[in-house]
Amino acid sequence: MAVEFIGIDPDTDRDHCPTVWADADAQEILFQGWKPDTETQTGCEASSPANGSVPDSEAIVRMPARMIPMIREACDAVERARLR
Repeated sequence: MAVEFIGIDPDTDRDHCPTVWADADAQEILFQGWKPDTETQTGCEASSPANGSVPDSEAIVRMPARMIPMIREACDAVERARLR
């Protein structure tokens, strides 16, 4: 597995560091980020087709590269919201 560091939150305090990596061999991307608050987590779980809640042990998530268009869409939505 050839994991490549892509970037880290430029506003990080180096203790809480949202980070992105890429694994070109596996065609996956990896994220490290903050856990959502209870209300947000409940909303995500309620809207997900997965069975059950997200385990507390999940902090780094692997996602297939085929989801990049969706990630870009989410980033664009956040950026558009920020510009309003």
